[in-house]
Amino acid sequence: MNTGTGEKDREGNIHSALIAIVGRANVGKSSLLNALLGEKVSIESPVAQATRRIIRGILNEPRGQLAFLDTPGVHAAQSDLGRFMNRAARTASEGVDITLLVFDVSRPPFPEDVGWMRRLARRGDSAALVFALNKSDLGLAGAEALRRAWEAAASGAQAPTPDWVEVSARTGAGLARLRDQLFARAPVQPPYFPSDILTDHPRRLAIADVVREKLFLRLRDEMPHRVATAVEHLVETPAERRATVVIYVERASQKGIVIGHKGRLLRTVRRAAEAELKSLFGEAMALDLVVRVEPNWTKNYFFLKRIGYLT
Repeated sequence: MNTGTGEKDREGNIHSALIAIVGRANVGKSSLLNALLGEKVSIESPVAQATRRIIRGILNEPRGQLAFLDTPGVHAAQSDLGRFMNRAARTASEGVDITLLVFDVSRPPFPEDVGWMRRLARRGDSAALVFALNKSDLGLAGAEALRRAWEAAASGAQAPTPDWVEVSARTGAGLARLRDQLFARAPVQPPYFPSDILTDHPRRLAIADVVREKLFLRLRDEMPHRVATAVEHLVETPAERRATVVIYVERASQKGIVIGHKGRLLRTVRRAAEAELKSLFGEAMALDLVVRVEPNWTKNYFFLKRIGYLT
């Protein structure tokens, strides 16, 4: 019987895989997830470390189901938040069917790239490995060095044999081949999610992430990693759809940067976020943005847990 996610066997099994997308910060993991799904479920930013929590995106096709976990990028952490993000990324790669390790193939390997290779070469589980050489449209300067790094990492270990796929999330090159490789590696088992789900990312967290993305795009390197967002109040009725989103900064002097001259930056962010949310949800969502000071929030475990950055 065909269910829309693939031909099931008598036990209801299909080609189905839980896939952790991992890699260092700013290699394009979220962009790659969105490109694979053909829908935006994870925020994108030229600023590294935009993803702060695990985002799930589900691809349903006639040949099966791929359930992706988009993880924070591993980086040299300088705060508790950074260390929590690194730990979340490493933990997410455990207990999955496939690990999709993403590299920026246009550049030589970074220490974090090599660190991931060493970790995966020696972890000793049955998960399949697929290496996505992303940003191939910018050149393949790092390709040979990445292969040599893997040979060194796998030497002396009973490491799995990875599939290497050149891909560009920006242009779409290689995406079809990457999907093919992932489905080929997917075991036959019950699907993880119903066939009509694109993401299980809670609506409140999605709204907060969209606002944060629009802030990142405008703040760039000024202070994006000192900004957090959380939905404080959400109304969804036939008569009104409105969310109050609190933008947290660490110091009073940062409020003016976020608000902008005469409130212009905040208004620009609100309009851009409302437009994005209408596209995502298929209906208008009015936003009220409030800026508050939360001293040293990147080091406050209980605050990070309260706003959904930690589980």
